[in-house]
Amino acid sequence: MPMKPIVPPGSGKPIAPFSPGVMADNVLYVSRTLPFDHDNNVVHAGDAAAQTRHVLETIKGVVEAAGGSMADVTFNSIFITDWANYAAINSVYAEYFPGDKPARYCIQCGLVKPEALVEIASFAHLPRA
Repeated sequence: MPMKPIVPPGSGKPIAPFSPGVMADNVLYVSRTLPFDHDNNVVHAGDAAAQTRHVLETIKGVVEAAGGSMADVTFNSIFITDWANYAAINSVYAEYFPGDKPARYCIQCGLVKPEALVEIASFAHLPRA
């Protein structure tokens, strides 16, 4: 099965060897997304809600570049550094998934940069062209 890298216009350079997204068949795999600017600096230090919004906007850009919408997202893996931020993260998350909710899991762990409070990876099933 051929795969197609998905790199939205204006994407920053990844900090490791990966694509922001990959299409295989009609499934979009979105890499774990951190609250980074184009130079891989963490944005909105100390603000879990703003970081979550930034991460979800980045994911939205990958999904839209592949021809989908956030309604096509079927699964999210959420990584947080502190359960104290869980409510703020969920509040923003709910704005991006107002209808049927994707399946998901959430774990607490360390992230690649200590200022990052949240990281999300997604799967989306897009309609066949």
